[in-house]
Amino acid sequence: MNRLFVKYSLLLLLLMLLPLSVSAQKDVRKSIRKGNKEYSQQKFPEATILYEKALSENASSKEATFNLANTLYKQKEWDKSIEQYNHFISLEQENPAEASAGWHNIGNALLQKKDLQKSMEAYKMALRLNPQDEETRYNLAVVQKMIQDQEQQDQGEGEQEQPQQEQQQEQNQQQQSPQNQQDQEKKAEQPDQPEQMSRDNARQLLQAIEQDEQQTQEKVQQIKAQERETEAENNRRNNKNW
Repeated sequence: MNRLFVKYSLLLLLLMLLPLSVSAQKDVRKSIRKGNKEYSQQKFPEATILYEKALSENASSKEATFNLANTLYKQKEWDKSIEQYNHFISLEQENPAEASAGWHNIGNALLQKKDLQKSMEAYKMALRLNPQDEETRYNLAVVQKMIQDQEQQDQGEGEQEQPQQEQQQEQNQQQQSPQNQQDQEKKAEQPDQPEQMSRDNARQLLQAIEQDEQQTQEKVQQIKAQERETEAENNRRNNKNW
C-alpha cells in the first residue's frame, strides 16, 4: 500500500511539474524571439539582455547560446563571444555542421584579435567537421596568406639589419626627429578589420595585404638602388683618388 502511495505521489508530482516545464520553455522561446527581433534591428545590447534571460531559464539552450555569441561578436567583445561559441560547441553533439559554424565564428573572432595562428587552427577545426564549407576554406586561405606575408616581412627585416654602430646612430637620429616619432605612432595604429569575415570582406582584406606587400617590396628595391648608387659613387671617388 505504501509503495502504491509513493508511486502515485510521484506521478502526481510529475503531472504538476509538467505545466511549469512547458511554461518555462515558452518563456525561453519568447525571450529568444524578442532577442532575434532586436538583433535584426542592430540593437545588440538589448538583444544580449534577452538572450541572457533565455539562458537564465535554460542554460542548455543551443539557440540562445549561439545567438548570444553572435551578439557579443557584433559588439566586438571578442573574448566573451569566443567563450559562448565554445559553450555552444560543447552543447552541440548531434550536428557537425552546426558545431562547424561555431568553430568558424571562433576563427573570425580570433582573426579580429589578430591571433593568426589560433584563428587558422579554428578554421581547420571547422573544416574537419564540415569539409564542404567553402567560406571557411576561403577564410583559412586568407589567414595562411597573412601568416606567410608576416613571416616573409620578418625575414626581410632581418636581412636588412645594419651594423650595431650604424643602428645606434639611426636610433639617435630617430629620437631627435619629431616627424619620425609621428611616423612610428602611425605604424602602431591598426585599422579596424571588418566585423564579418564574409567572402567579399576576406577578398578585400587579401587585396589590401597584397597591396601592402607590393609597396614593401618597392621600398626595399628603392633602398637597394640607393645603396648601389652610393657604392658606385664611392668607387668612382676611390678611383679618382688613386
